Amino acid sequence: MVRLKSGARLPADVVLLGLGVRPEIGLAHDAGLALGELGGIRTDYGMRTSDPAIWAVGDAVEVRHGVTQEWSLLPLAGPANRQGRIAADVIFGRNSRYRGAFGTALLRLFRLQVGCTGANSAQLIRAGIPFQAIHVHPSSHAGYFPGAEPIALKLLFHPATGRLLGGQAVGRDGVDKRIDVLATALQAGMTVEDLAELELGYAPPFGSAKDPVNHAGMAAGNVLHGDVQVAQWSEVAELQASGAFLLDVRTAEERSKGAIPGSIHIPLPELRDRLGEIPKDRQIVTYCHSGQRSYAAARLLSRRGYRVKNLSGAYATWHSSPAASQVADASPKK
Repeated sequence: MVRLKSGARLPADVVLLGLGVRPEIGLAHDAGLALGELGGIRTDYGMRTSDPAIWAVGDAVEVRHGVTQEWSLLPLAGPANRQGRIAADVIFGRNSRYRGAFGTALLRLFRLQVGCTGANSAQLIRAGIPFQAIHVHPSSHAGYFPGAEPIALKLLFHPATGRLLGGQAVGRDGVDKRIDVLATALQAGMTVEDLAELELGYAPPFGSAKDPVNHAGMAAGNVLHGDVQVAQWSEVAELQASGAFLLDVRTAEERSKGAIPGSIHIPLPELRDRLGEIPKDRQIVTYCHSGQRSYAAARLLSRRGYRVKNLSGAYATWHSSPAASQVADASPKK
């Protein structure tokens, strides 16, 4: 059992600790070079230190984050390699500049692939950058081809411009491909609308006609254009406490395997005939398994005058979140 700072408890048989690394800056300190608040060596865009005759690259240097422009420590081989090339160019007189690091990283954890690029929610909050988040759960390749695996994909974007700010993904297959696409999009300053329109390689063993990146871009575009409002998994408890009506539009079979406590069940095919059961004086929050059917429900209800939000990532995201663990921890033990 792992107890989080929030008080939530997570059941576990094995606990892996990612403790990170600290930069070795003894030589830089003794040389009198300027050091940053994060404990790394401060450099300019040409990788030059505070001493104009000394350059520094790699895990021990602080660089500007490509999204937030905050100083960052990013011990990653790819950025270190590029920094070395920039330093060599500048030393020999070429006007090269390091563009900053986006923190693109991948990890294999047993059968899972985990990846991230750009800024995460905590970094954006710290930098004062407004953002919106969407969660989607597409398949790694065409569902009718054997071996398709779900990918949990989170996209962060600017709520006014749609500019991509970051992304994270977890799954058993295809995570690396999608993170690389998002990293390229970040470098190019693309928006979520651009993601929706990307023409990516397709064949059933490798992807879908609507690639997970396209899927995420389309879902984000729906929010950007005001077609739907979204609620996040972390807001469910607060919304319910303030009187929100939580509507589960999945099938009875799906609901029998688990549901968000306090939700009311009306399958999507029955929704039009059962509108009288839904209060018009309360905030409505719709959810299904991954968000597509509840998006349709949210659109239907909003056109009939209801105040409605679609739960981003729906039950699949909520069920994997600390919120679900807190509910399970608070449940009476048999």
